[in-house]
Amino acid sequence: MIKMGVDYYPEHWERDLWDQDAELMRKTGVRLVRLAEFAWSRLEPEEDRYDFAWLDDAIDVFHRRGIEVVLGTPTNTPPNWLVERHPDVLPVDSLLHPRNPGIRGHRCYNSPSMRQYSEKIVDKLASHYSKHPAVVGWQIDNEFALNECHCENCSERFRQWLSAKYESLEALNRAWGTVVWSGEYSSWSQINPPLGGTAFKNPSYLLDWKRFETDSVAEFQQLQADVLRNRCPGHFVTHNIWSYPMSLDYYKLCETLDFASLDYYPNTSPEKSMISGYSGALTLDLTRGIKRRNFWIMETISGPPGCWFPMWRTPQPGFIRAFAWQCVSRGADTLVHFRWRNAPAGAEQFWHGLIDHSNVPGRRFEEYVKLCEEVNRLSPLLSGSTVKSEAAILHSHDLYNALQIQPQAEGMDYFDNLKLYHRAMTKLGIQSDALNTTADLSGYRFIVAPSLYLLDKRVARHLEECVRNGATLIVTNRSGVKNMNNVCRMEPLPGLLAEAAGVSVSEYDPIGKDVHSIRAKNGKTYTCAQWCDILELSGAAPIAWYEDDFFAGKPAASVHSLGDGKVYYLGMIAEENFYVDFFREAASEAGVELFPDLPEGVQISVRQKGEERYLFILNLSRNRQTVTLDQAYSSQLHERRIGPKLDMEPYEVEIVELA
Repeated sequence: MIKMGVDYYPEHWERDLWDQDAELMRKTGVRLVRLAEFAWSRLEPEEDRYDFAWLDDAIDVFHRRGIEVVLGTPTNTPPNWLVERHPDVLPVDSLLHPRNPGIRGHRCYNSPSMRQYSEKIVDKLASHYSKHPAVVGWQIDNEFALNECHCENCSERFRQWLSAKYESLEALNRAWGTVVWSGEYSSWSQINPPLGGTAFKNPSYLLDWKRFETDSVAEFQQLQADVLRNRCPGHFVTHNIWSYPMSLDYYKLCETLDFASLDYYPNTSPEKSMISGYSGALTLDLTRGIKRRNFWIMETISGPPGCWFPMWRTPQPGFIRAFAWQCVSRGADTLVHFRWRNAPAGAEQFWHGLIDHSNVPGRRFEEYVKLCEEVNRLSPLLSGSTVKSEAAILHSHDLYNALQIQPQAEGMDYFDNLKLYHRAMTKLGIQSDALNTTADLSGYRFIVAPSLYLLDKRVARHLEECVRNGATLIVTNRSGVKNMNNVCRMEPLPGLLAEAAGVSVSEYDPIGKDVHSIRAKNGKTYTCAQWCDILELSGAAPIAWYEDDFFAGKPAASVHSLGDGKVYYLGMIAEENFYVDFFREAASEAGVELFPDLPEGVQISVRQKGEERYLFILNLSRNRQTVTLDQAYSSQLHERRIGPKLDMEPYEVEIVELA
């Protein structure tokens, strides 16, 4: 079933409010609450003295009304008694200063004390609630990130991690190229985390440090998951990731979880709300791609956020509902809104909930009531449906980290460019899965592979195999530059993909924020910036040419037939209109389903269950828009026929069953 939920903090409220809130939730259509992810000091006020009575009472309040409970493990907020008694819990910055308790997240994943006490509190909670009929699952911790801790525990575990990976110092020195700047190690004890003092460090070392940090988080999470699965075999286990871009490798983090969960906060500012909808579509597609299955939204917007930054604009009428349906349209099976009511105290007082400090339900709450009614009504129809795509766009945390370590040109950003390509596809109604670069891509007709800067033979061979079997592959500049150790390859770019692309890069120009022009084979002229690869063709045919600078007239992009498919190579980063025109033609030739005339801000997505296909049409803009459908359809949200011309008010949503 597709469910509606809210985040609730009973420890913040007097008990006489619990029953009032739970009853209003029941009437509203709330089916689930998330509790306790920040409540360690209430659950264990002193070492080995546990108090679960208050949480028992709160859970029973919801259980009596048929509302399910997800419990969070409270390890994001180690209590003050633990920090005082065991200071190794605190992470240490690059200058070896401890990061003292602040808002939250003040814990070192490799601290023996943190691991010991985390395991204990999780075991106590899991044992206590394993058989409670209201508790259905667990969220481990909250919004993991890389803490970049430099303490002695992290130092020693980093050395152990490197020793296990490389087996010898000779192999490590060779893999990292430490001969440069006389950086060779003669003892494992010489290797430390990247301490402060200079940013000019070996890029191979820095990338491995990021990988180690991800493994540290994953181990800390797995410690808890093992306890939960042992004590609560019938419960699900998940974690709420925090958006993108992120250095923490979500693919590795979520590998052993039952499903991924996302905290999703689309931007409400007028100047950002339009682009935010497209960026959000990518974030949702990426989250679905982590496990290649449907996911949960564990937090989403209920009012203007504000905490350590000035408050955003309040969501316009329809905003909360429309972006919730965007989540469902792209694979969310549960929506948990943060939060039920504004916090009266603490750092998040002005991260607004569905009900303000006044405790009087207002416009946003009434919109949420409508959303709950719609979701609960359509849940039987949509349950079991999934998003199935013919196109894929590839993403990698390793690529993001490597390109953050060594920026390639002024204004050139890996994730911003990923958003550019995905936004163009979204504007064409091309439904795509956003997948790890190492994923199995068999069966996709259309594959966009941005800047495969780090590339190994396995991935290159798999991409070539997909093309030979009929796929269309789009490769962009800065591909094939390095091996997976972040060391440059001594071969013409795009390296391992040069033969498949039928092209090589004779020279490149990191033009940064300078603007150049290209002319495409469709006769149109477009601007480009950031980067220009100057191409030499070896079997490929040109599809765009540079119009200026010393490389005027040289190919900027090409296409190469290979087996039953094609490889496009794009040597530049162009304006968005280029990609809209290019993807329209290339995807059509690949046989991919398009919806090419969507107005600005309007998105479509399809969920499928057997032969049943449900089309979501969302106007995620502040403007009235008109969408042209291929025929008239019956609305699943309203008792009416719509189309072929569909006039949509700002933030209006429609769902139809496709014939």
